Amino acid sequence: MIFDEQTAKETADLLLQINAIKLQPNDPFTWASGWKSPIYCDNRIVLSYPPIRNYVRSTMAKHIENTFGKPDVIAGVATGAIGIGVLVAEFLGLPFIYVRPEAKEHGRKNQIEGFIEPGKTVVVIEDLISTGKSSLNAVKALRDAHVNIKGMVAIFSYGFETASTNFEAEKVTLYTLSNYENLLDQALKTKYITAKEKEILTKWSANPSEWKVM
Repeated sequence: MIFDEQTAKETADLLLQINAIKLQPNDPFTWASGWKSPIYCDNRIVLSYPPIRNYVRSTMAKHIENTFGKPDVIAGVATGAIGIGVLVAEFLGLPFIYVRPEAKEHGRKNQIEGFIEPGKTVVVIEDLISTGKSSLNAVKALRDAHVNIKGMVAIFSYGFETASTNFEAEKVTLYTLSNYENLLDQALKTKYITAKEKEILTKWSANPSEWKVM
């Protein structure tokens, strides 16, 4: 779920301005999964624009405090959320750790990088939510380390039903600064897309694995 409509609209507008999100309904991208997609999202681009980076940092941090209360530690999901996670932790004056997709095969063989004591509370930071599987893999690693997950906060979500199902199954509360629905509304309002293109983009989100260019 989004924090609020105003934040969702502002965030969507900023992501479109810097091409962190691109919409190409007539010339779709191909995801690693093989899906054809009219949208491509790379929120790491946010880090290259200080005013927008600062907006995401402060907005995310304030919403975390208001929604979850201040945790003991901020955790980023590698690799996309490490940068923004560090910024949020710095803003809140909190320790930071990050979670790899899997443990390293050498050295200390860590999956969690940084120091955290069992029993501490954590808010997990993500840049993007699609199905939620990689994000929840990080949650599992943290729970295996016996820390308490207060919730997860992401910059953007595609709003897939499977993601909602996955988060509910793992009893993880997810909030995002913006989502696909608000993105399309903002893109239409700013004439980034036409009404016809919005219709195409809406159909994709209903069944992304089977979607094809008409």
